[in-house]
Amino acid sequence: MALDTQGILAAVTIAMYIPFLFVSIRLVMKYGMSRGDGWVLLLVFSIIRVLGGALLVAAEDITPANIGLYIGGYALESSGLSPLLLCTLGLLHSMYQTPDGFSRYNRQFRLLQILGMIALILTITGISNETSSSSSSTWNTMRRVGVILFCALYIILVGICVHVWTQVGFVMRYRKQLLKAISIALPFLAIRTLYSVLSTFSSDSFSITGTTESNTSDLAKFNVLTGEWQIYLVMDMLMEYAVVIIYAVAGIMLPLNEDYKPADSYQDEYLLSRPQM
Repeated sequence: MALDTQGILAAVTIAMYIPFLFVSIRLVMKYGMSRGDGWVLLLVFSIIRVLGGALLVAAEDITPANIGLYIGGYALESSGLSPLLLCTLGLLHSMYQTPDGFSRYNRQFRLLQILGMIALILTITGISNETSSSSSSTWNTMRRVGVILFCALYIILVGICVHVWTQVGFVMRYRKQLLKAISIALPFLAIRTLYSVLSTFSSDSFSITGTTESNTSDLAKFNVLTGEWQIYLVMDMLMEYAVVIIYAVAGIMLPLNEDYKPADSYQDEYLLSRPQM
């Protein structure tokens, strides 16, 4: 069965992110789980993109149509923004680390992670139930609240980035280079977040059927299901890909582990600082 435009874009997504599965696995192995929360989420994002694309391609190959595959594919497509924002949050949190691995503001960043998870849950729940429930207004509201929380989280990320730049003298050497990469990625992430907002508010329902009513909204062209695929390609797919490339290149090229001092260096510093008898 020939793929339509959405199916072709889903297939392209799979091809785009399969290489990044291996790159992100390498980054997690390089930095570990405890010091690399941002890199772990980059891996999660790559998995979501490959899995979501596979579901949408499979949905178009199966006859009769399996609505569950479409729901799963588009739910993963919408939820992909969450790990990308949380990845950025994790990388920004590493700016507040000291050479001995101690992190500041752990509680505040944990609350922001919870905010991102709440937004993710609301988005997925709204999409999953709205397509199969007669009372879609409640689920549509949940979906919109979720994307508003995504937008709020992005604004907070920008604020954190600005704050780090005001304290850049205290940031470790290679973390400063990573901060530059994050700053470059934020405008791309802004366009991706904006697309989620416009797409979510482009219609009053999220229905995956063959007999959907015409969307006459002024934002109809931004709808992920029925909108213009060129806008989706540029504002969604390419913006995400730019962010992933920037983070992956920074993670591979920068020797971030060299920012940490080995334990014996602290012992030597302690011995040298002791008063001589």
